[in-house]
Amino acid sequence: QVQLQESGPGLVKPSQTLSLTCTVSGDSITTSQYTWSWIRQPPGKGLEWMGVIAYDGSTYFSPSLKSRTSISRDTSKNQFSLHLSSVTPEDTAVYYCARRSGGLGSALDYWGQGTHVTVSS
Repeated sequence: QVQLQESGPGLVKPSQTLSLTCTVSGDSITTSQYTWSWIRQPPGKGLEWMGVIAYDGSTYFSPSLKSRTSISRDTSKNQFSLHLSSVTPEDTAVYYCARRSGGLGSALDYWGQGTHVTVSS
């Protein structure tokens, strides 16, 4: 079965870049049927979709975050990574990676467990 696992630092300082990696098993991130997303949930708030990378490496981002967000991948390790620059304490959240079974409107059918990231000096 498909499994996803987030990894990366749990604490970053304001103005720095937050980088997280999602390791995928049970499926290939180069499989054309699927796309791979990052989602976050700040304390006391709802889920916020951040961005996605497709099988060919193309990316799309939430309009509210696109100026600060990038997604990269390492196909040899079956991993994709989130990079969020110029972070502030408002970026403190639980960050998830997930598989999307189709286009932007389709369901996120497999999720990682999430990793909490605190932005603080």
